[in-house]
Amino acid sequence: MTAEAIPLQAYLTVAAFLFCIGVWGLINSRNAVRVLMCIELMLNAVNLNLMAFSNYLDGQLVRGQVFAIFVITVAAAEAAVGLAILLSLYRNRETVDMEKFNLLRW
Repeated sequence: MTAEAIPLQAYLTVAAFLFCIGVWGLINSRNAVRVLMCIELMLNAVNLNLMAFSNYLDGQLVRGQVFAIFVITVAAAEAAVGLAILLSLYRNRETVDMEKFNLLRW
């Protein structure tokens, strides 16, 4: 089965489902590690959209793939910085609960 045999709507449905799971987890989760994982899930849904549209609209051009690689790079940097901040917060507060981070309050 080739990529042309699968309709574009199937890819978009899977990507929308992944994005909705990420948004739901982002809203409902109090654990900071889970929030980072949900953001990564949302970025992967965007990558799936980029790849699907690139395959169906661009043909032989690789514009969607270039944007997807850029998003993967940004996601890796976001994960590294986010985990470093979480590690620092855990060392100081000994929790990863988002409700207990009140660093910006007087």
